[in-house]
Amino acid sequence: MSYIPEGNRQSNVDRFSGFEDTYDRHRPGAPNEVIRILNGYLGYKPALVLDIGCGTGLSTFIWNKHAGQVIGIEPNDDMRSKAESKLYSLMNEQRDVKIRFMSGYSNRLEFPDESADLITCSQSFHWMEPVSTLAEASRVLKPGGVFAAYDCDWPPTASWQAEQAYVELLDHADELLSAKQNKQDQALKHDKEKHLANIRSSGAFRYAREIVFHNRELCDSERYIGLALSQGGIQTVMKLGFSELDEEIERFKALVAEHFQDRTLEVLFSYRMRIGVK
Repeated sequence: MSYIPEGNRQSNVDRFSGFEDTYDRHRPGAPNEVIRILNGYLGYKPALVLDIGCGTGLSTFIWNKHAGQVIGIEPNDDMRSKAESKLYSLMNEQRDVKIRFMSGYSNRLEFPDESADLITCSQSFHWMEPVSTLAEASRVLKPGGVFAAYDCDWPPTASWQAEQAYVELLDHADELLSAKQNKQDQALKHDKEKHLANIRSSGAFRYAREIVFHNRELCDSERYIGLALSQGGIQTVMKLGFSELDEEIERFKALVAEHFQDRTLEVLFSYRMRIGVK
């Protein structure tokens, strides 16, 4: 086991092992609205963007032509390897790619003081220890630099029946893991609703706020089902061989199929971004 800085948990890293292909195929990439919002607050094209907890790079690649350099930081080897394989393919197609990936942790960034313009955490800040992460972000950000934690609400829009089944499936997976998984192996997820309060209470940022925006994407039943099955809780249940969710998963699939009826439809992803300006 590699060294993990204090404040991080091996269980949080391990939660994302073994399903990088499913994750990358079904999860949404970061929408372009992220670039417009953050560059607007920054006021100039960033020279360096750090995307922390970048997973398979879904939130990293959008910055390729919008920053001098983009570095995705991800402690999970499976997720990072998927990102690197995508980067290799991109470099065979394009010249002057501005992206690279590295292993690392949010509260131990291998960068000098005041070196980054933007630090982003897409669907990831709730897996990090907030106090030490925000202190480290403040150290690395330039004056006027921006920290942004943004997440989409689960699930995206569909029928109310499919959405309700999605939420119940995730809740039941978490309940099952809480009851049956070894305590030392359970991942620790922080409350997303406290992101803004944590940014403000850190004392490291002169201004903080929450921004809500939406993005429409095309989706069919396969992707909608894949989105649910890409959730770490459900993946952990399956990896542990628990069968209690099997019937519920089949019911969820039937409700999704009933809604989409072999069609590709627009769905709405709703995002919440919490920013801090150093």
